[in-house]
Amino acid sequence: MIQAIKNILGLGAKVDLAQLVKEGAIIVDVRSKGEYAGGNIKGSINIPVDQLPNNLAKLKDKNKTIITCCASGMRSASAKSILKSNGYTSVHNGGGWMSLQNKIR
Repeated sequence: MIQAIKNILGLGAKVDLAQLVKEGAIIVDVRSKGEYAGGNIKGSINIPVDQLPNNLAKLKDKNKTIITCCASGMRSASAKSILKSNGYTSVHNGGGWMSLQNKIR
């Protein structure tokens, strides 16, 4: 129970997103096509969150580490939930794409 509260407050174990990327994690940017075209993380995949359930085939390996990102972290949290509920085992919310980009450099 205490660990769950810590995780909700962001006080749980910190994940090294840069290390996950070095180990081959896929970055899925769930912003709209227009937002993505305005700037994105090199090598990321753009699947807007509202289209994610119909595009799961693009993420074939359900055991591959996936980091979701968007503009602020709200849509990427939704995307994480969608992926987890569809059997993806290692999904992390990277939050806003600009912040994530700075973390993985």
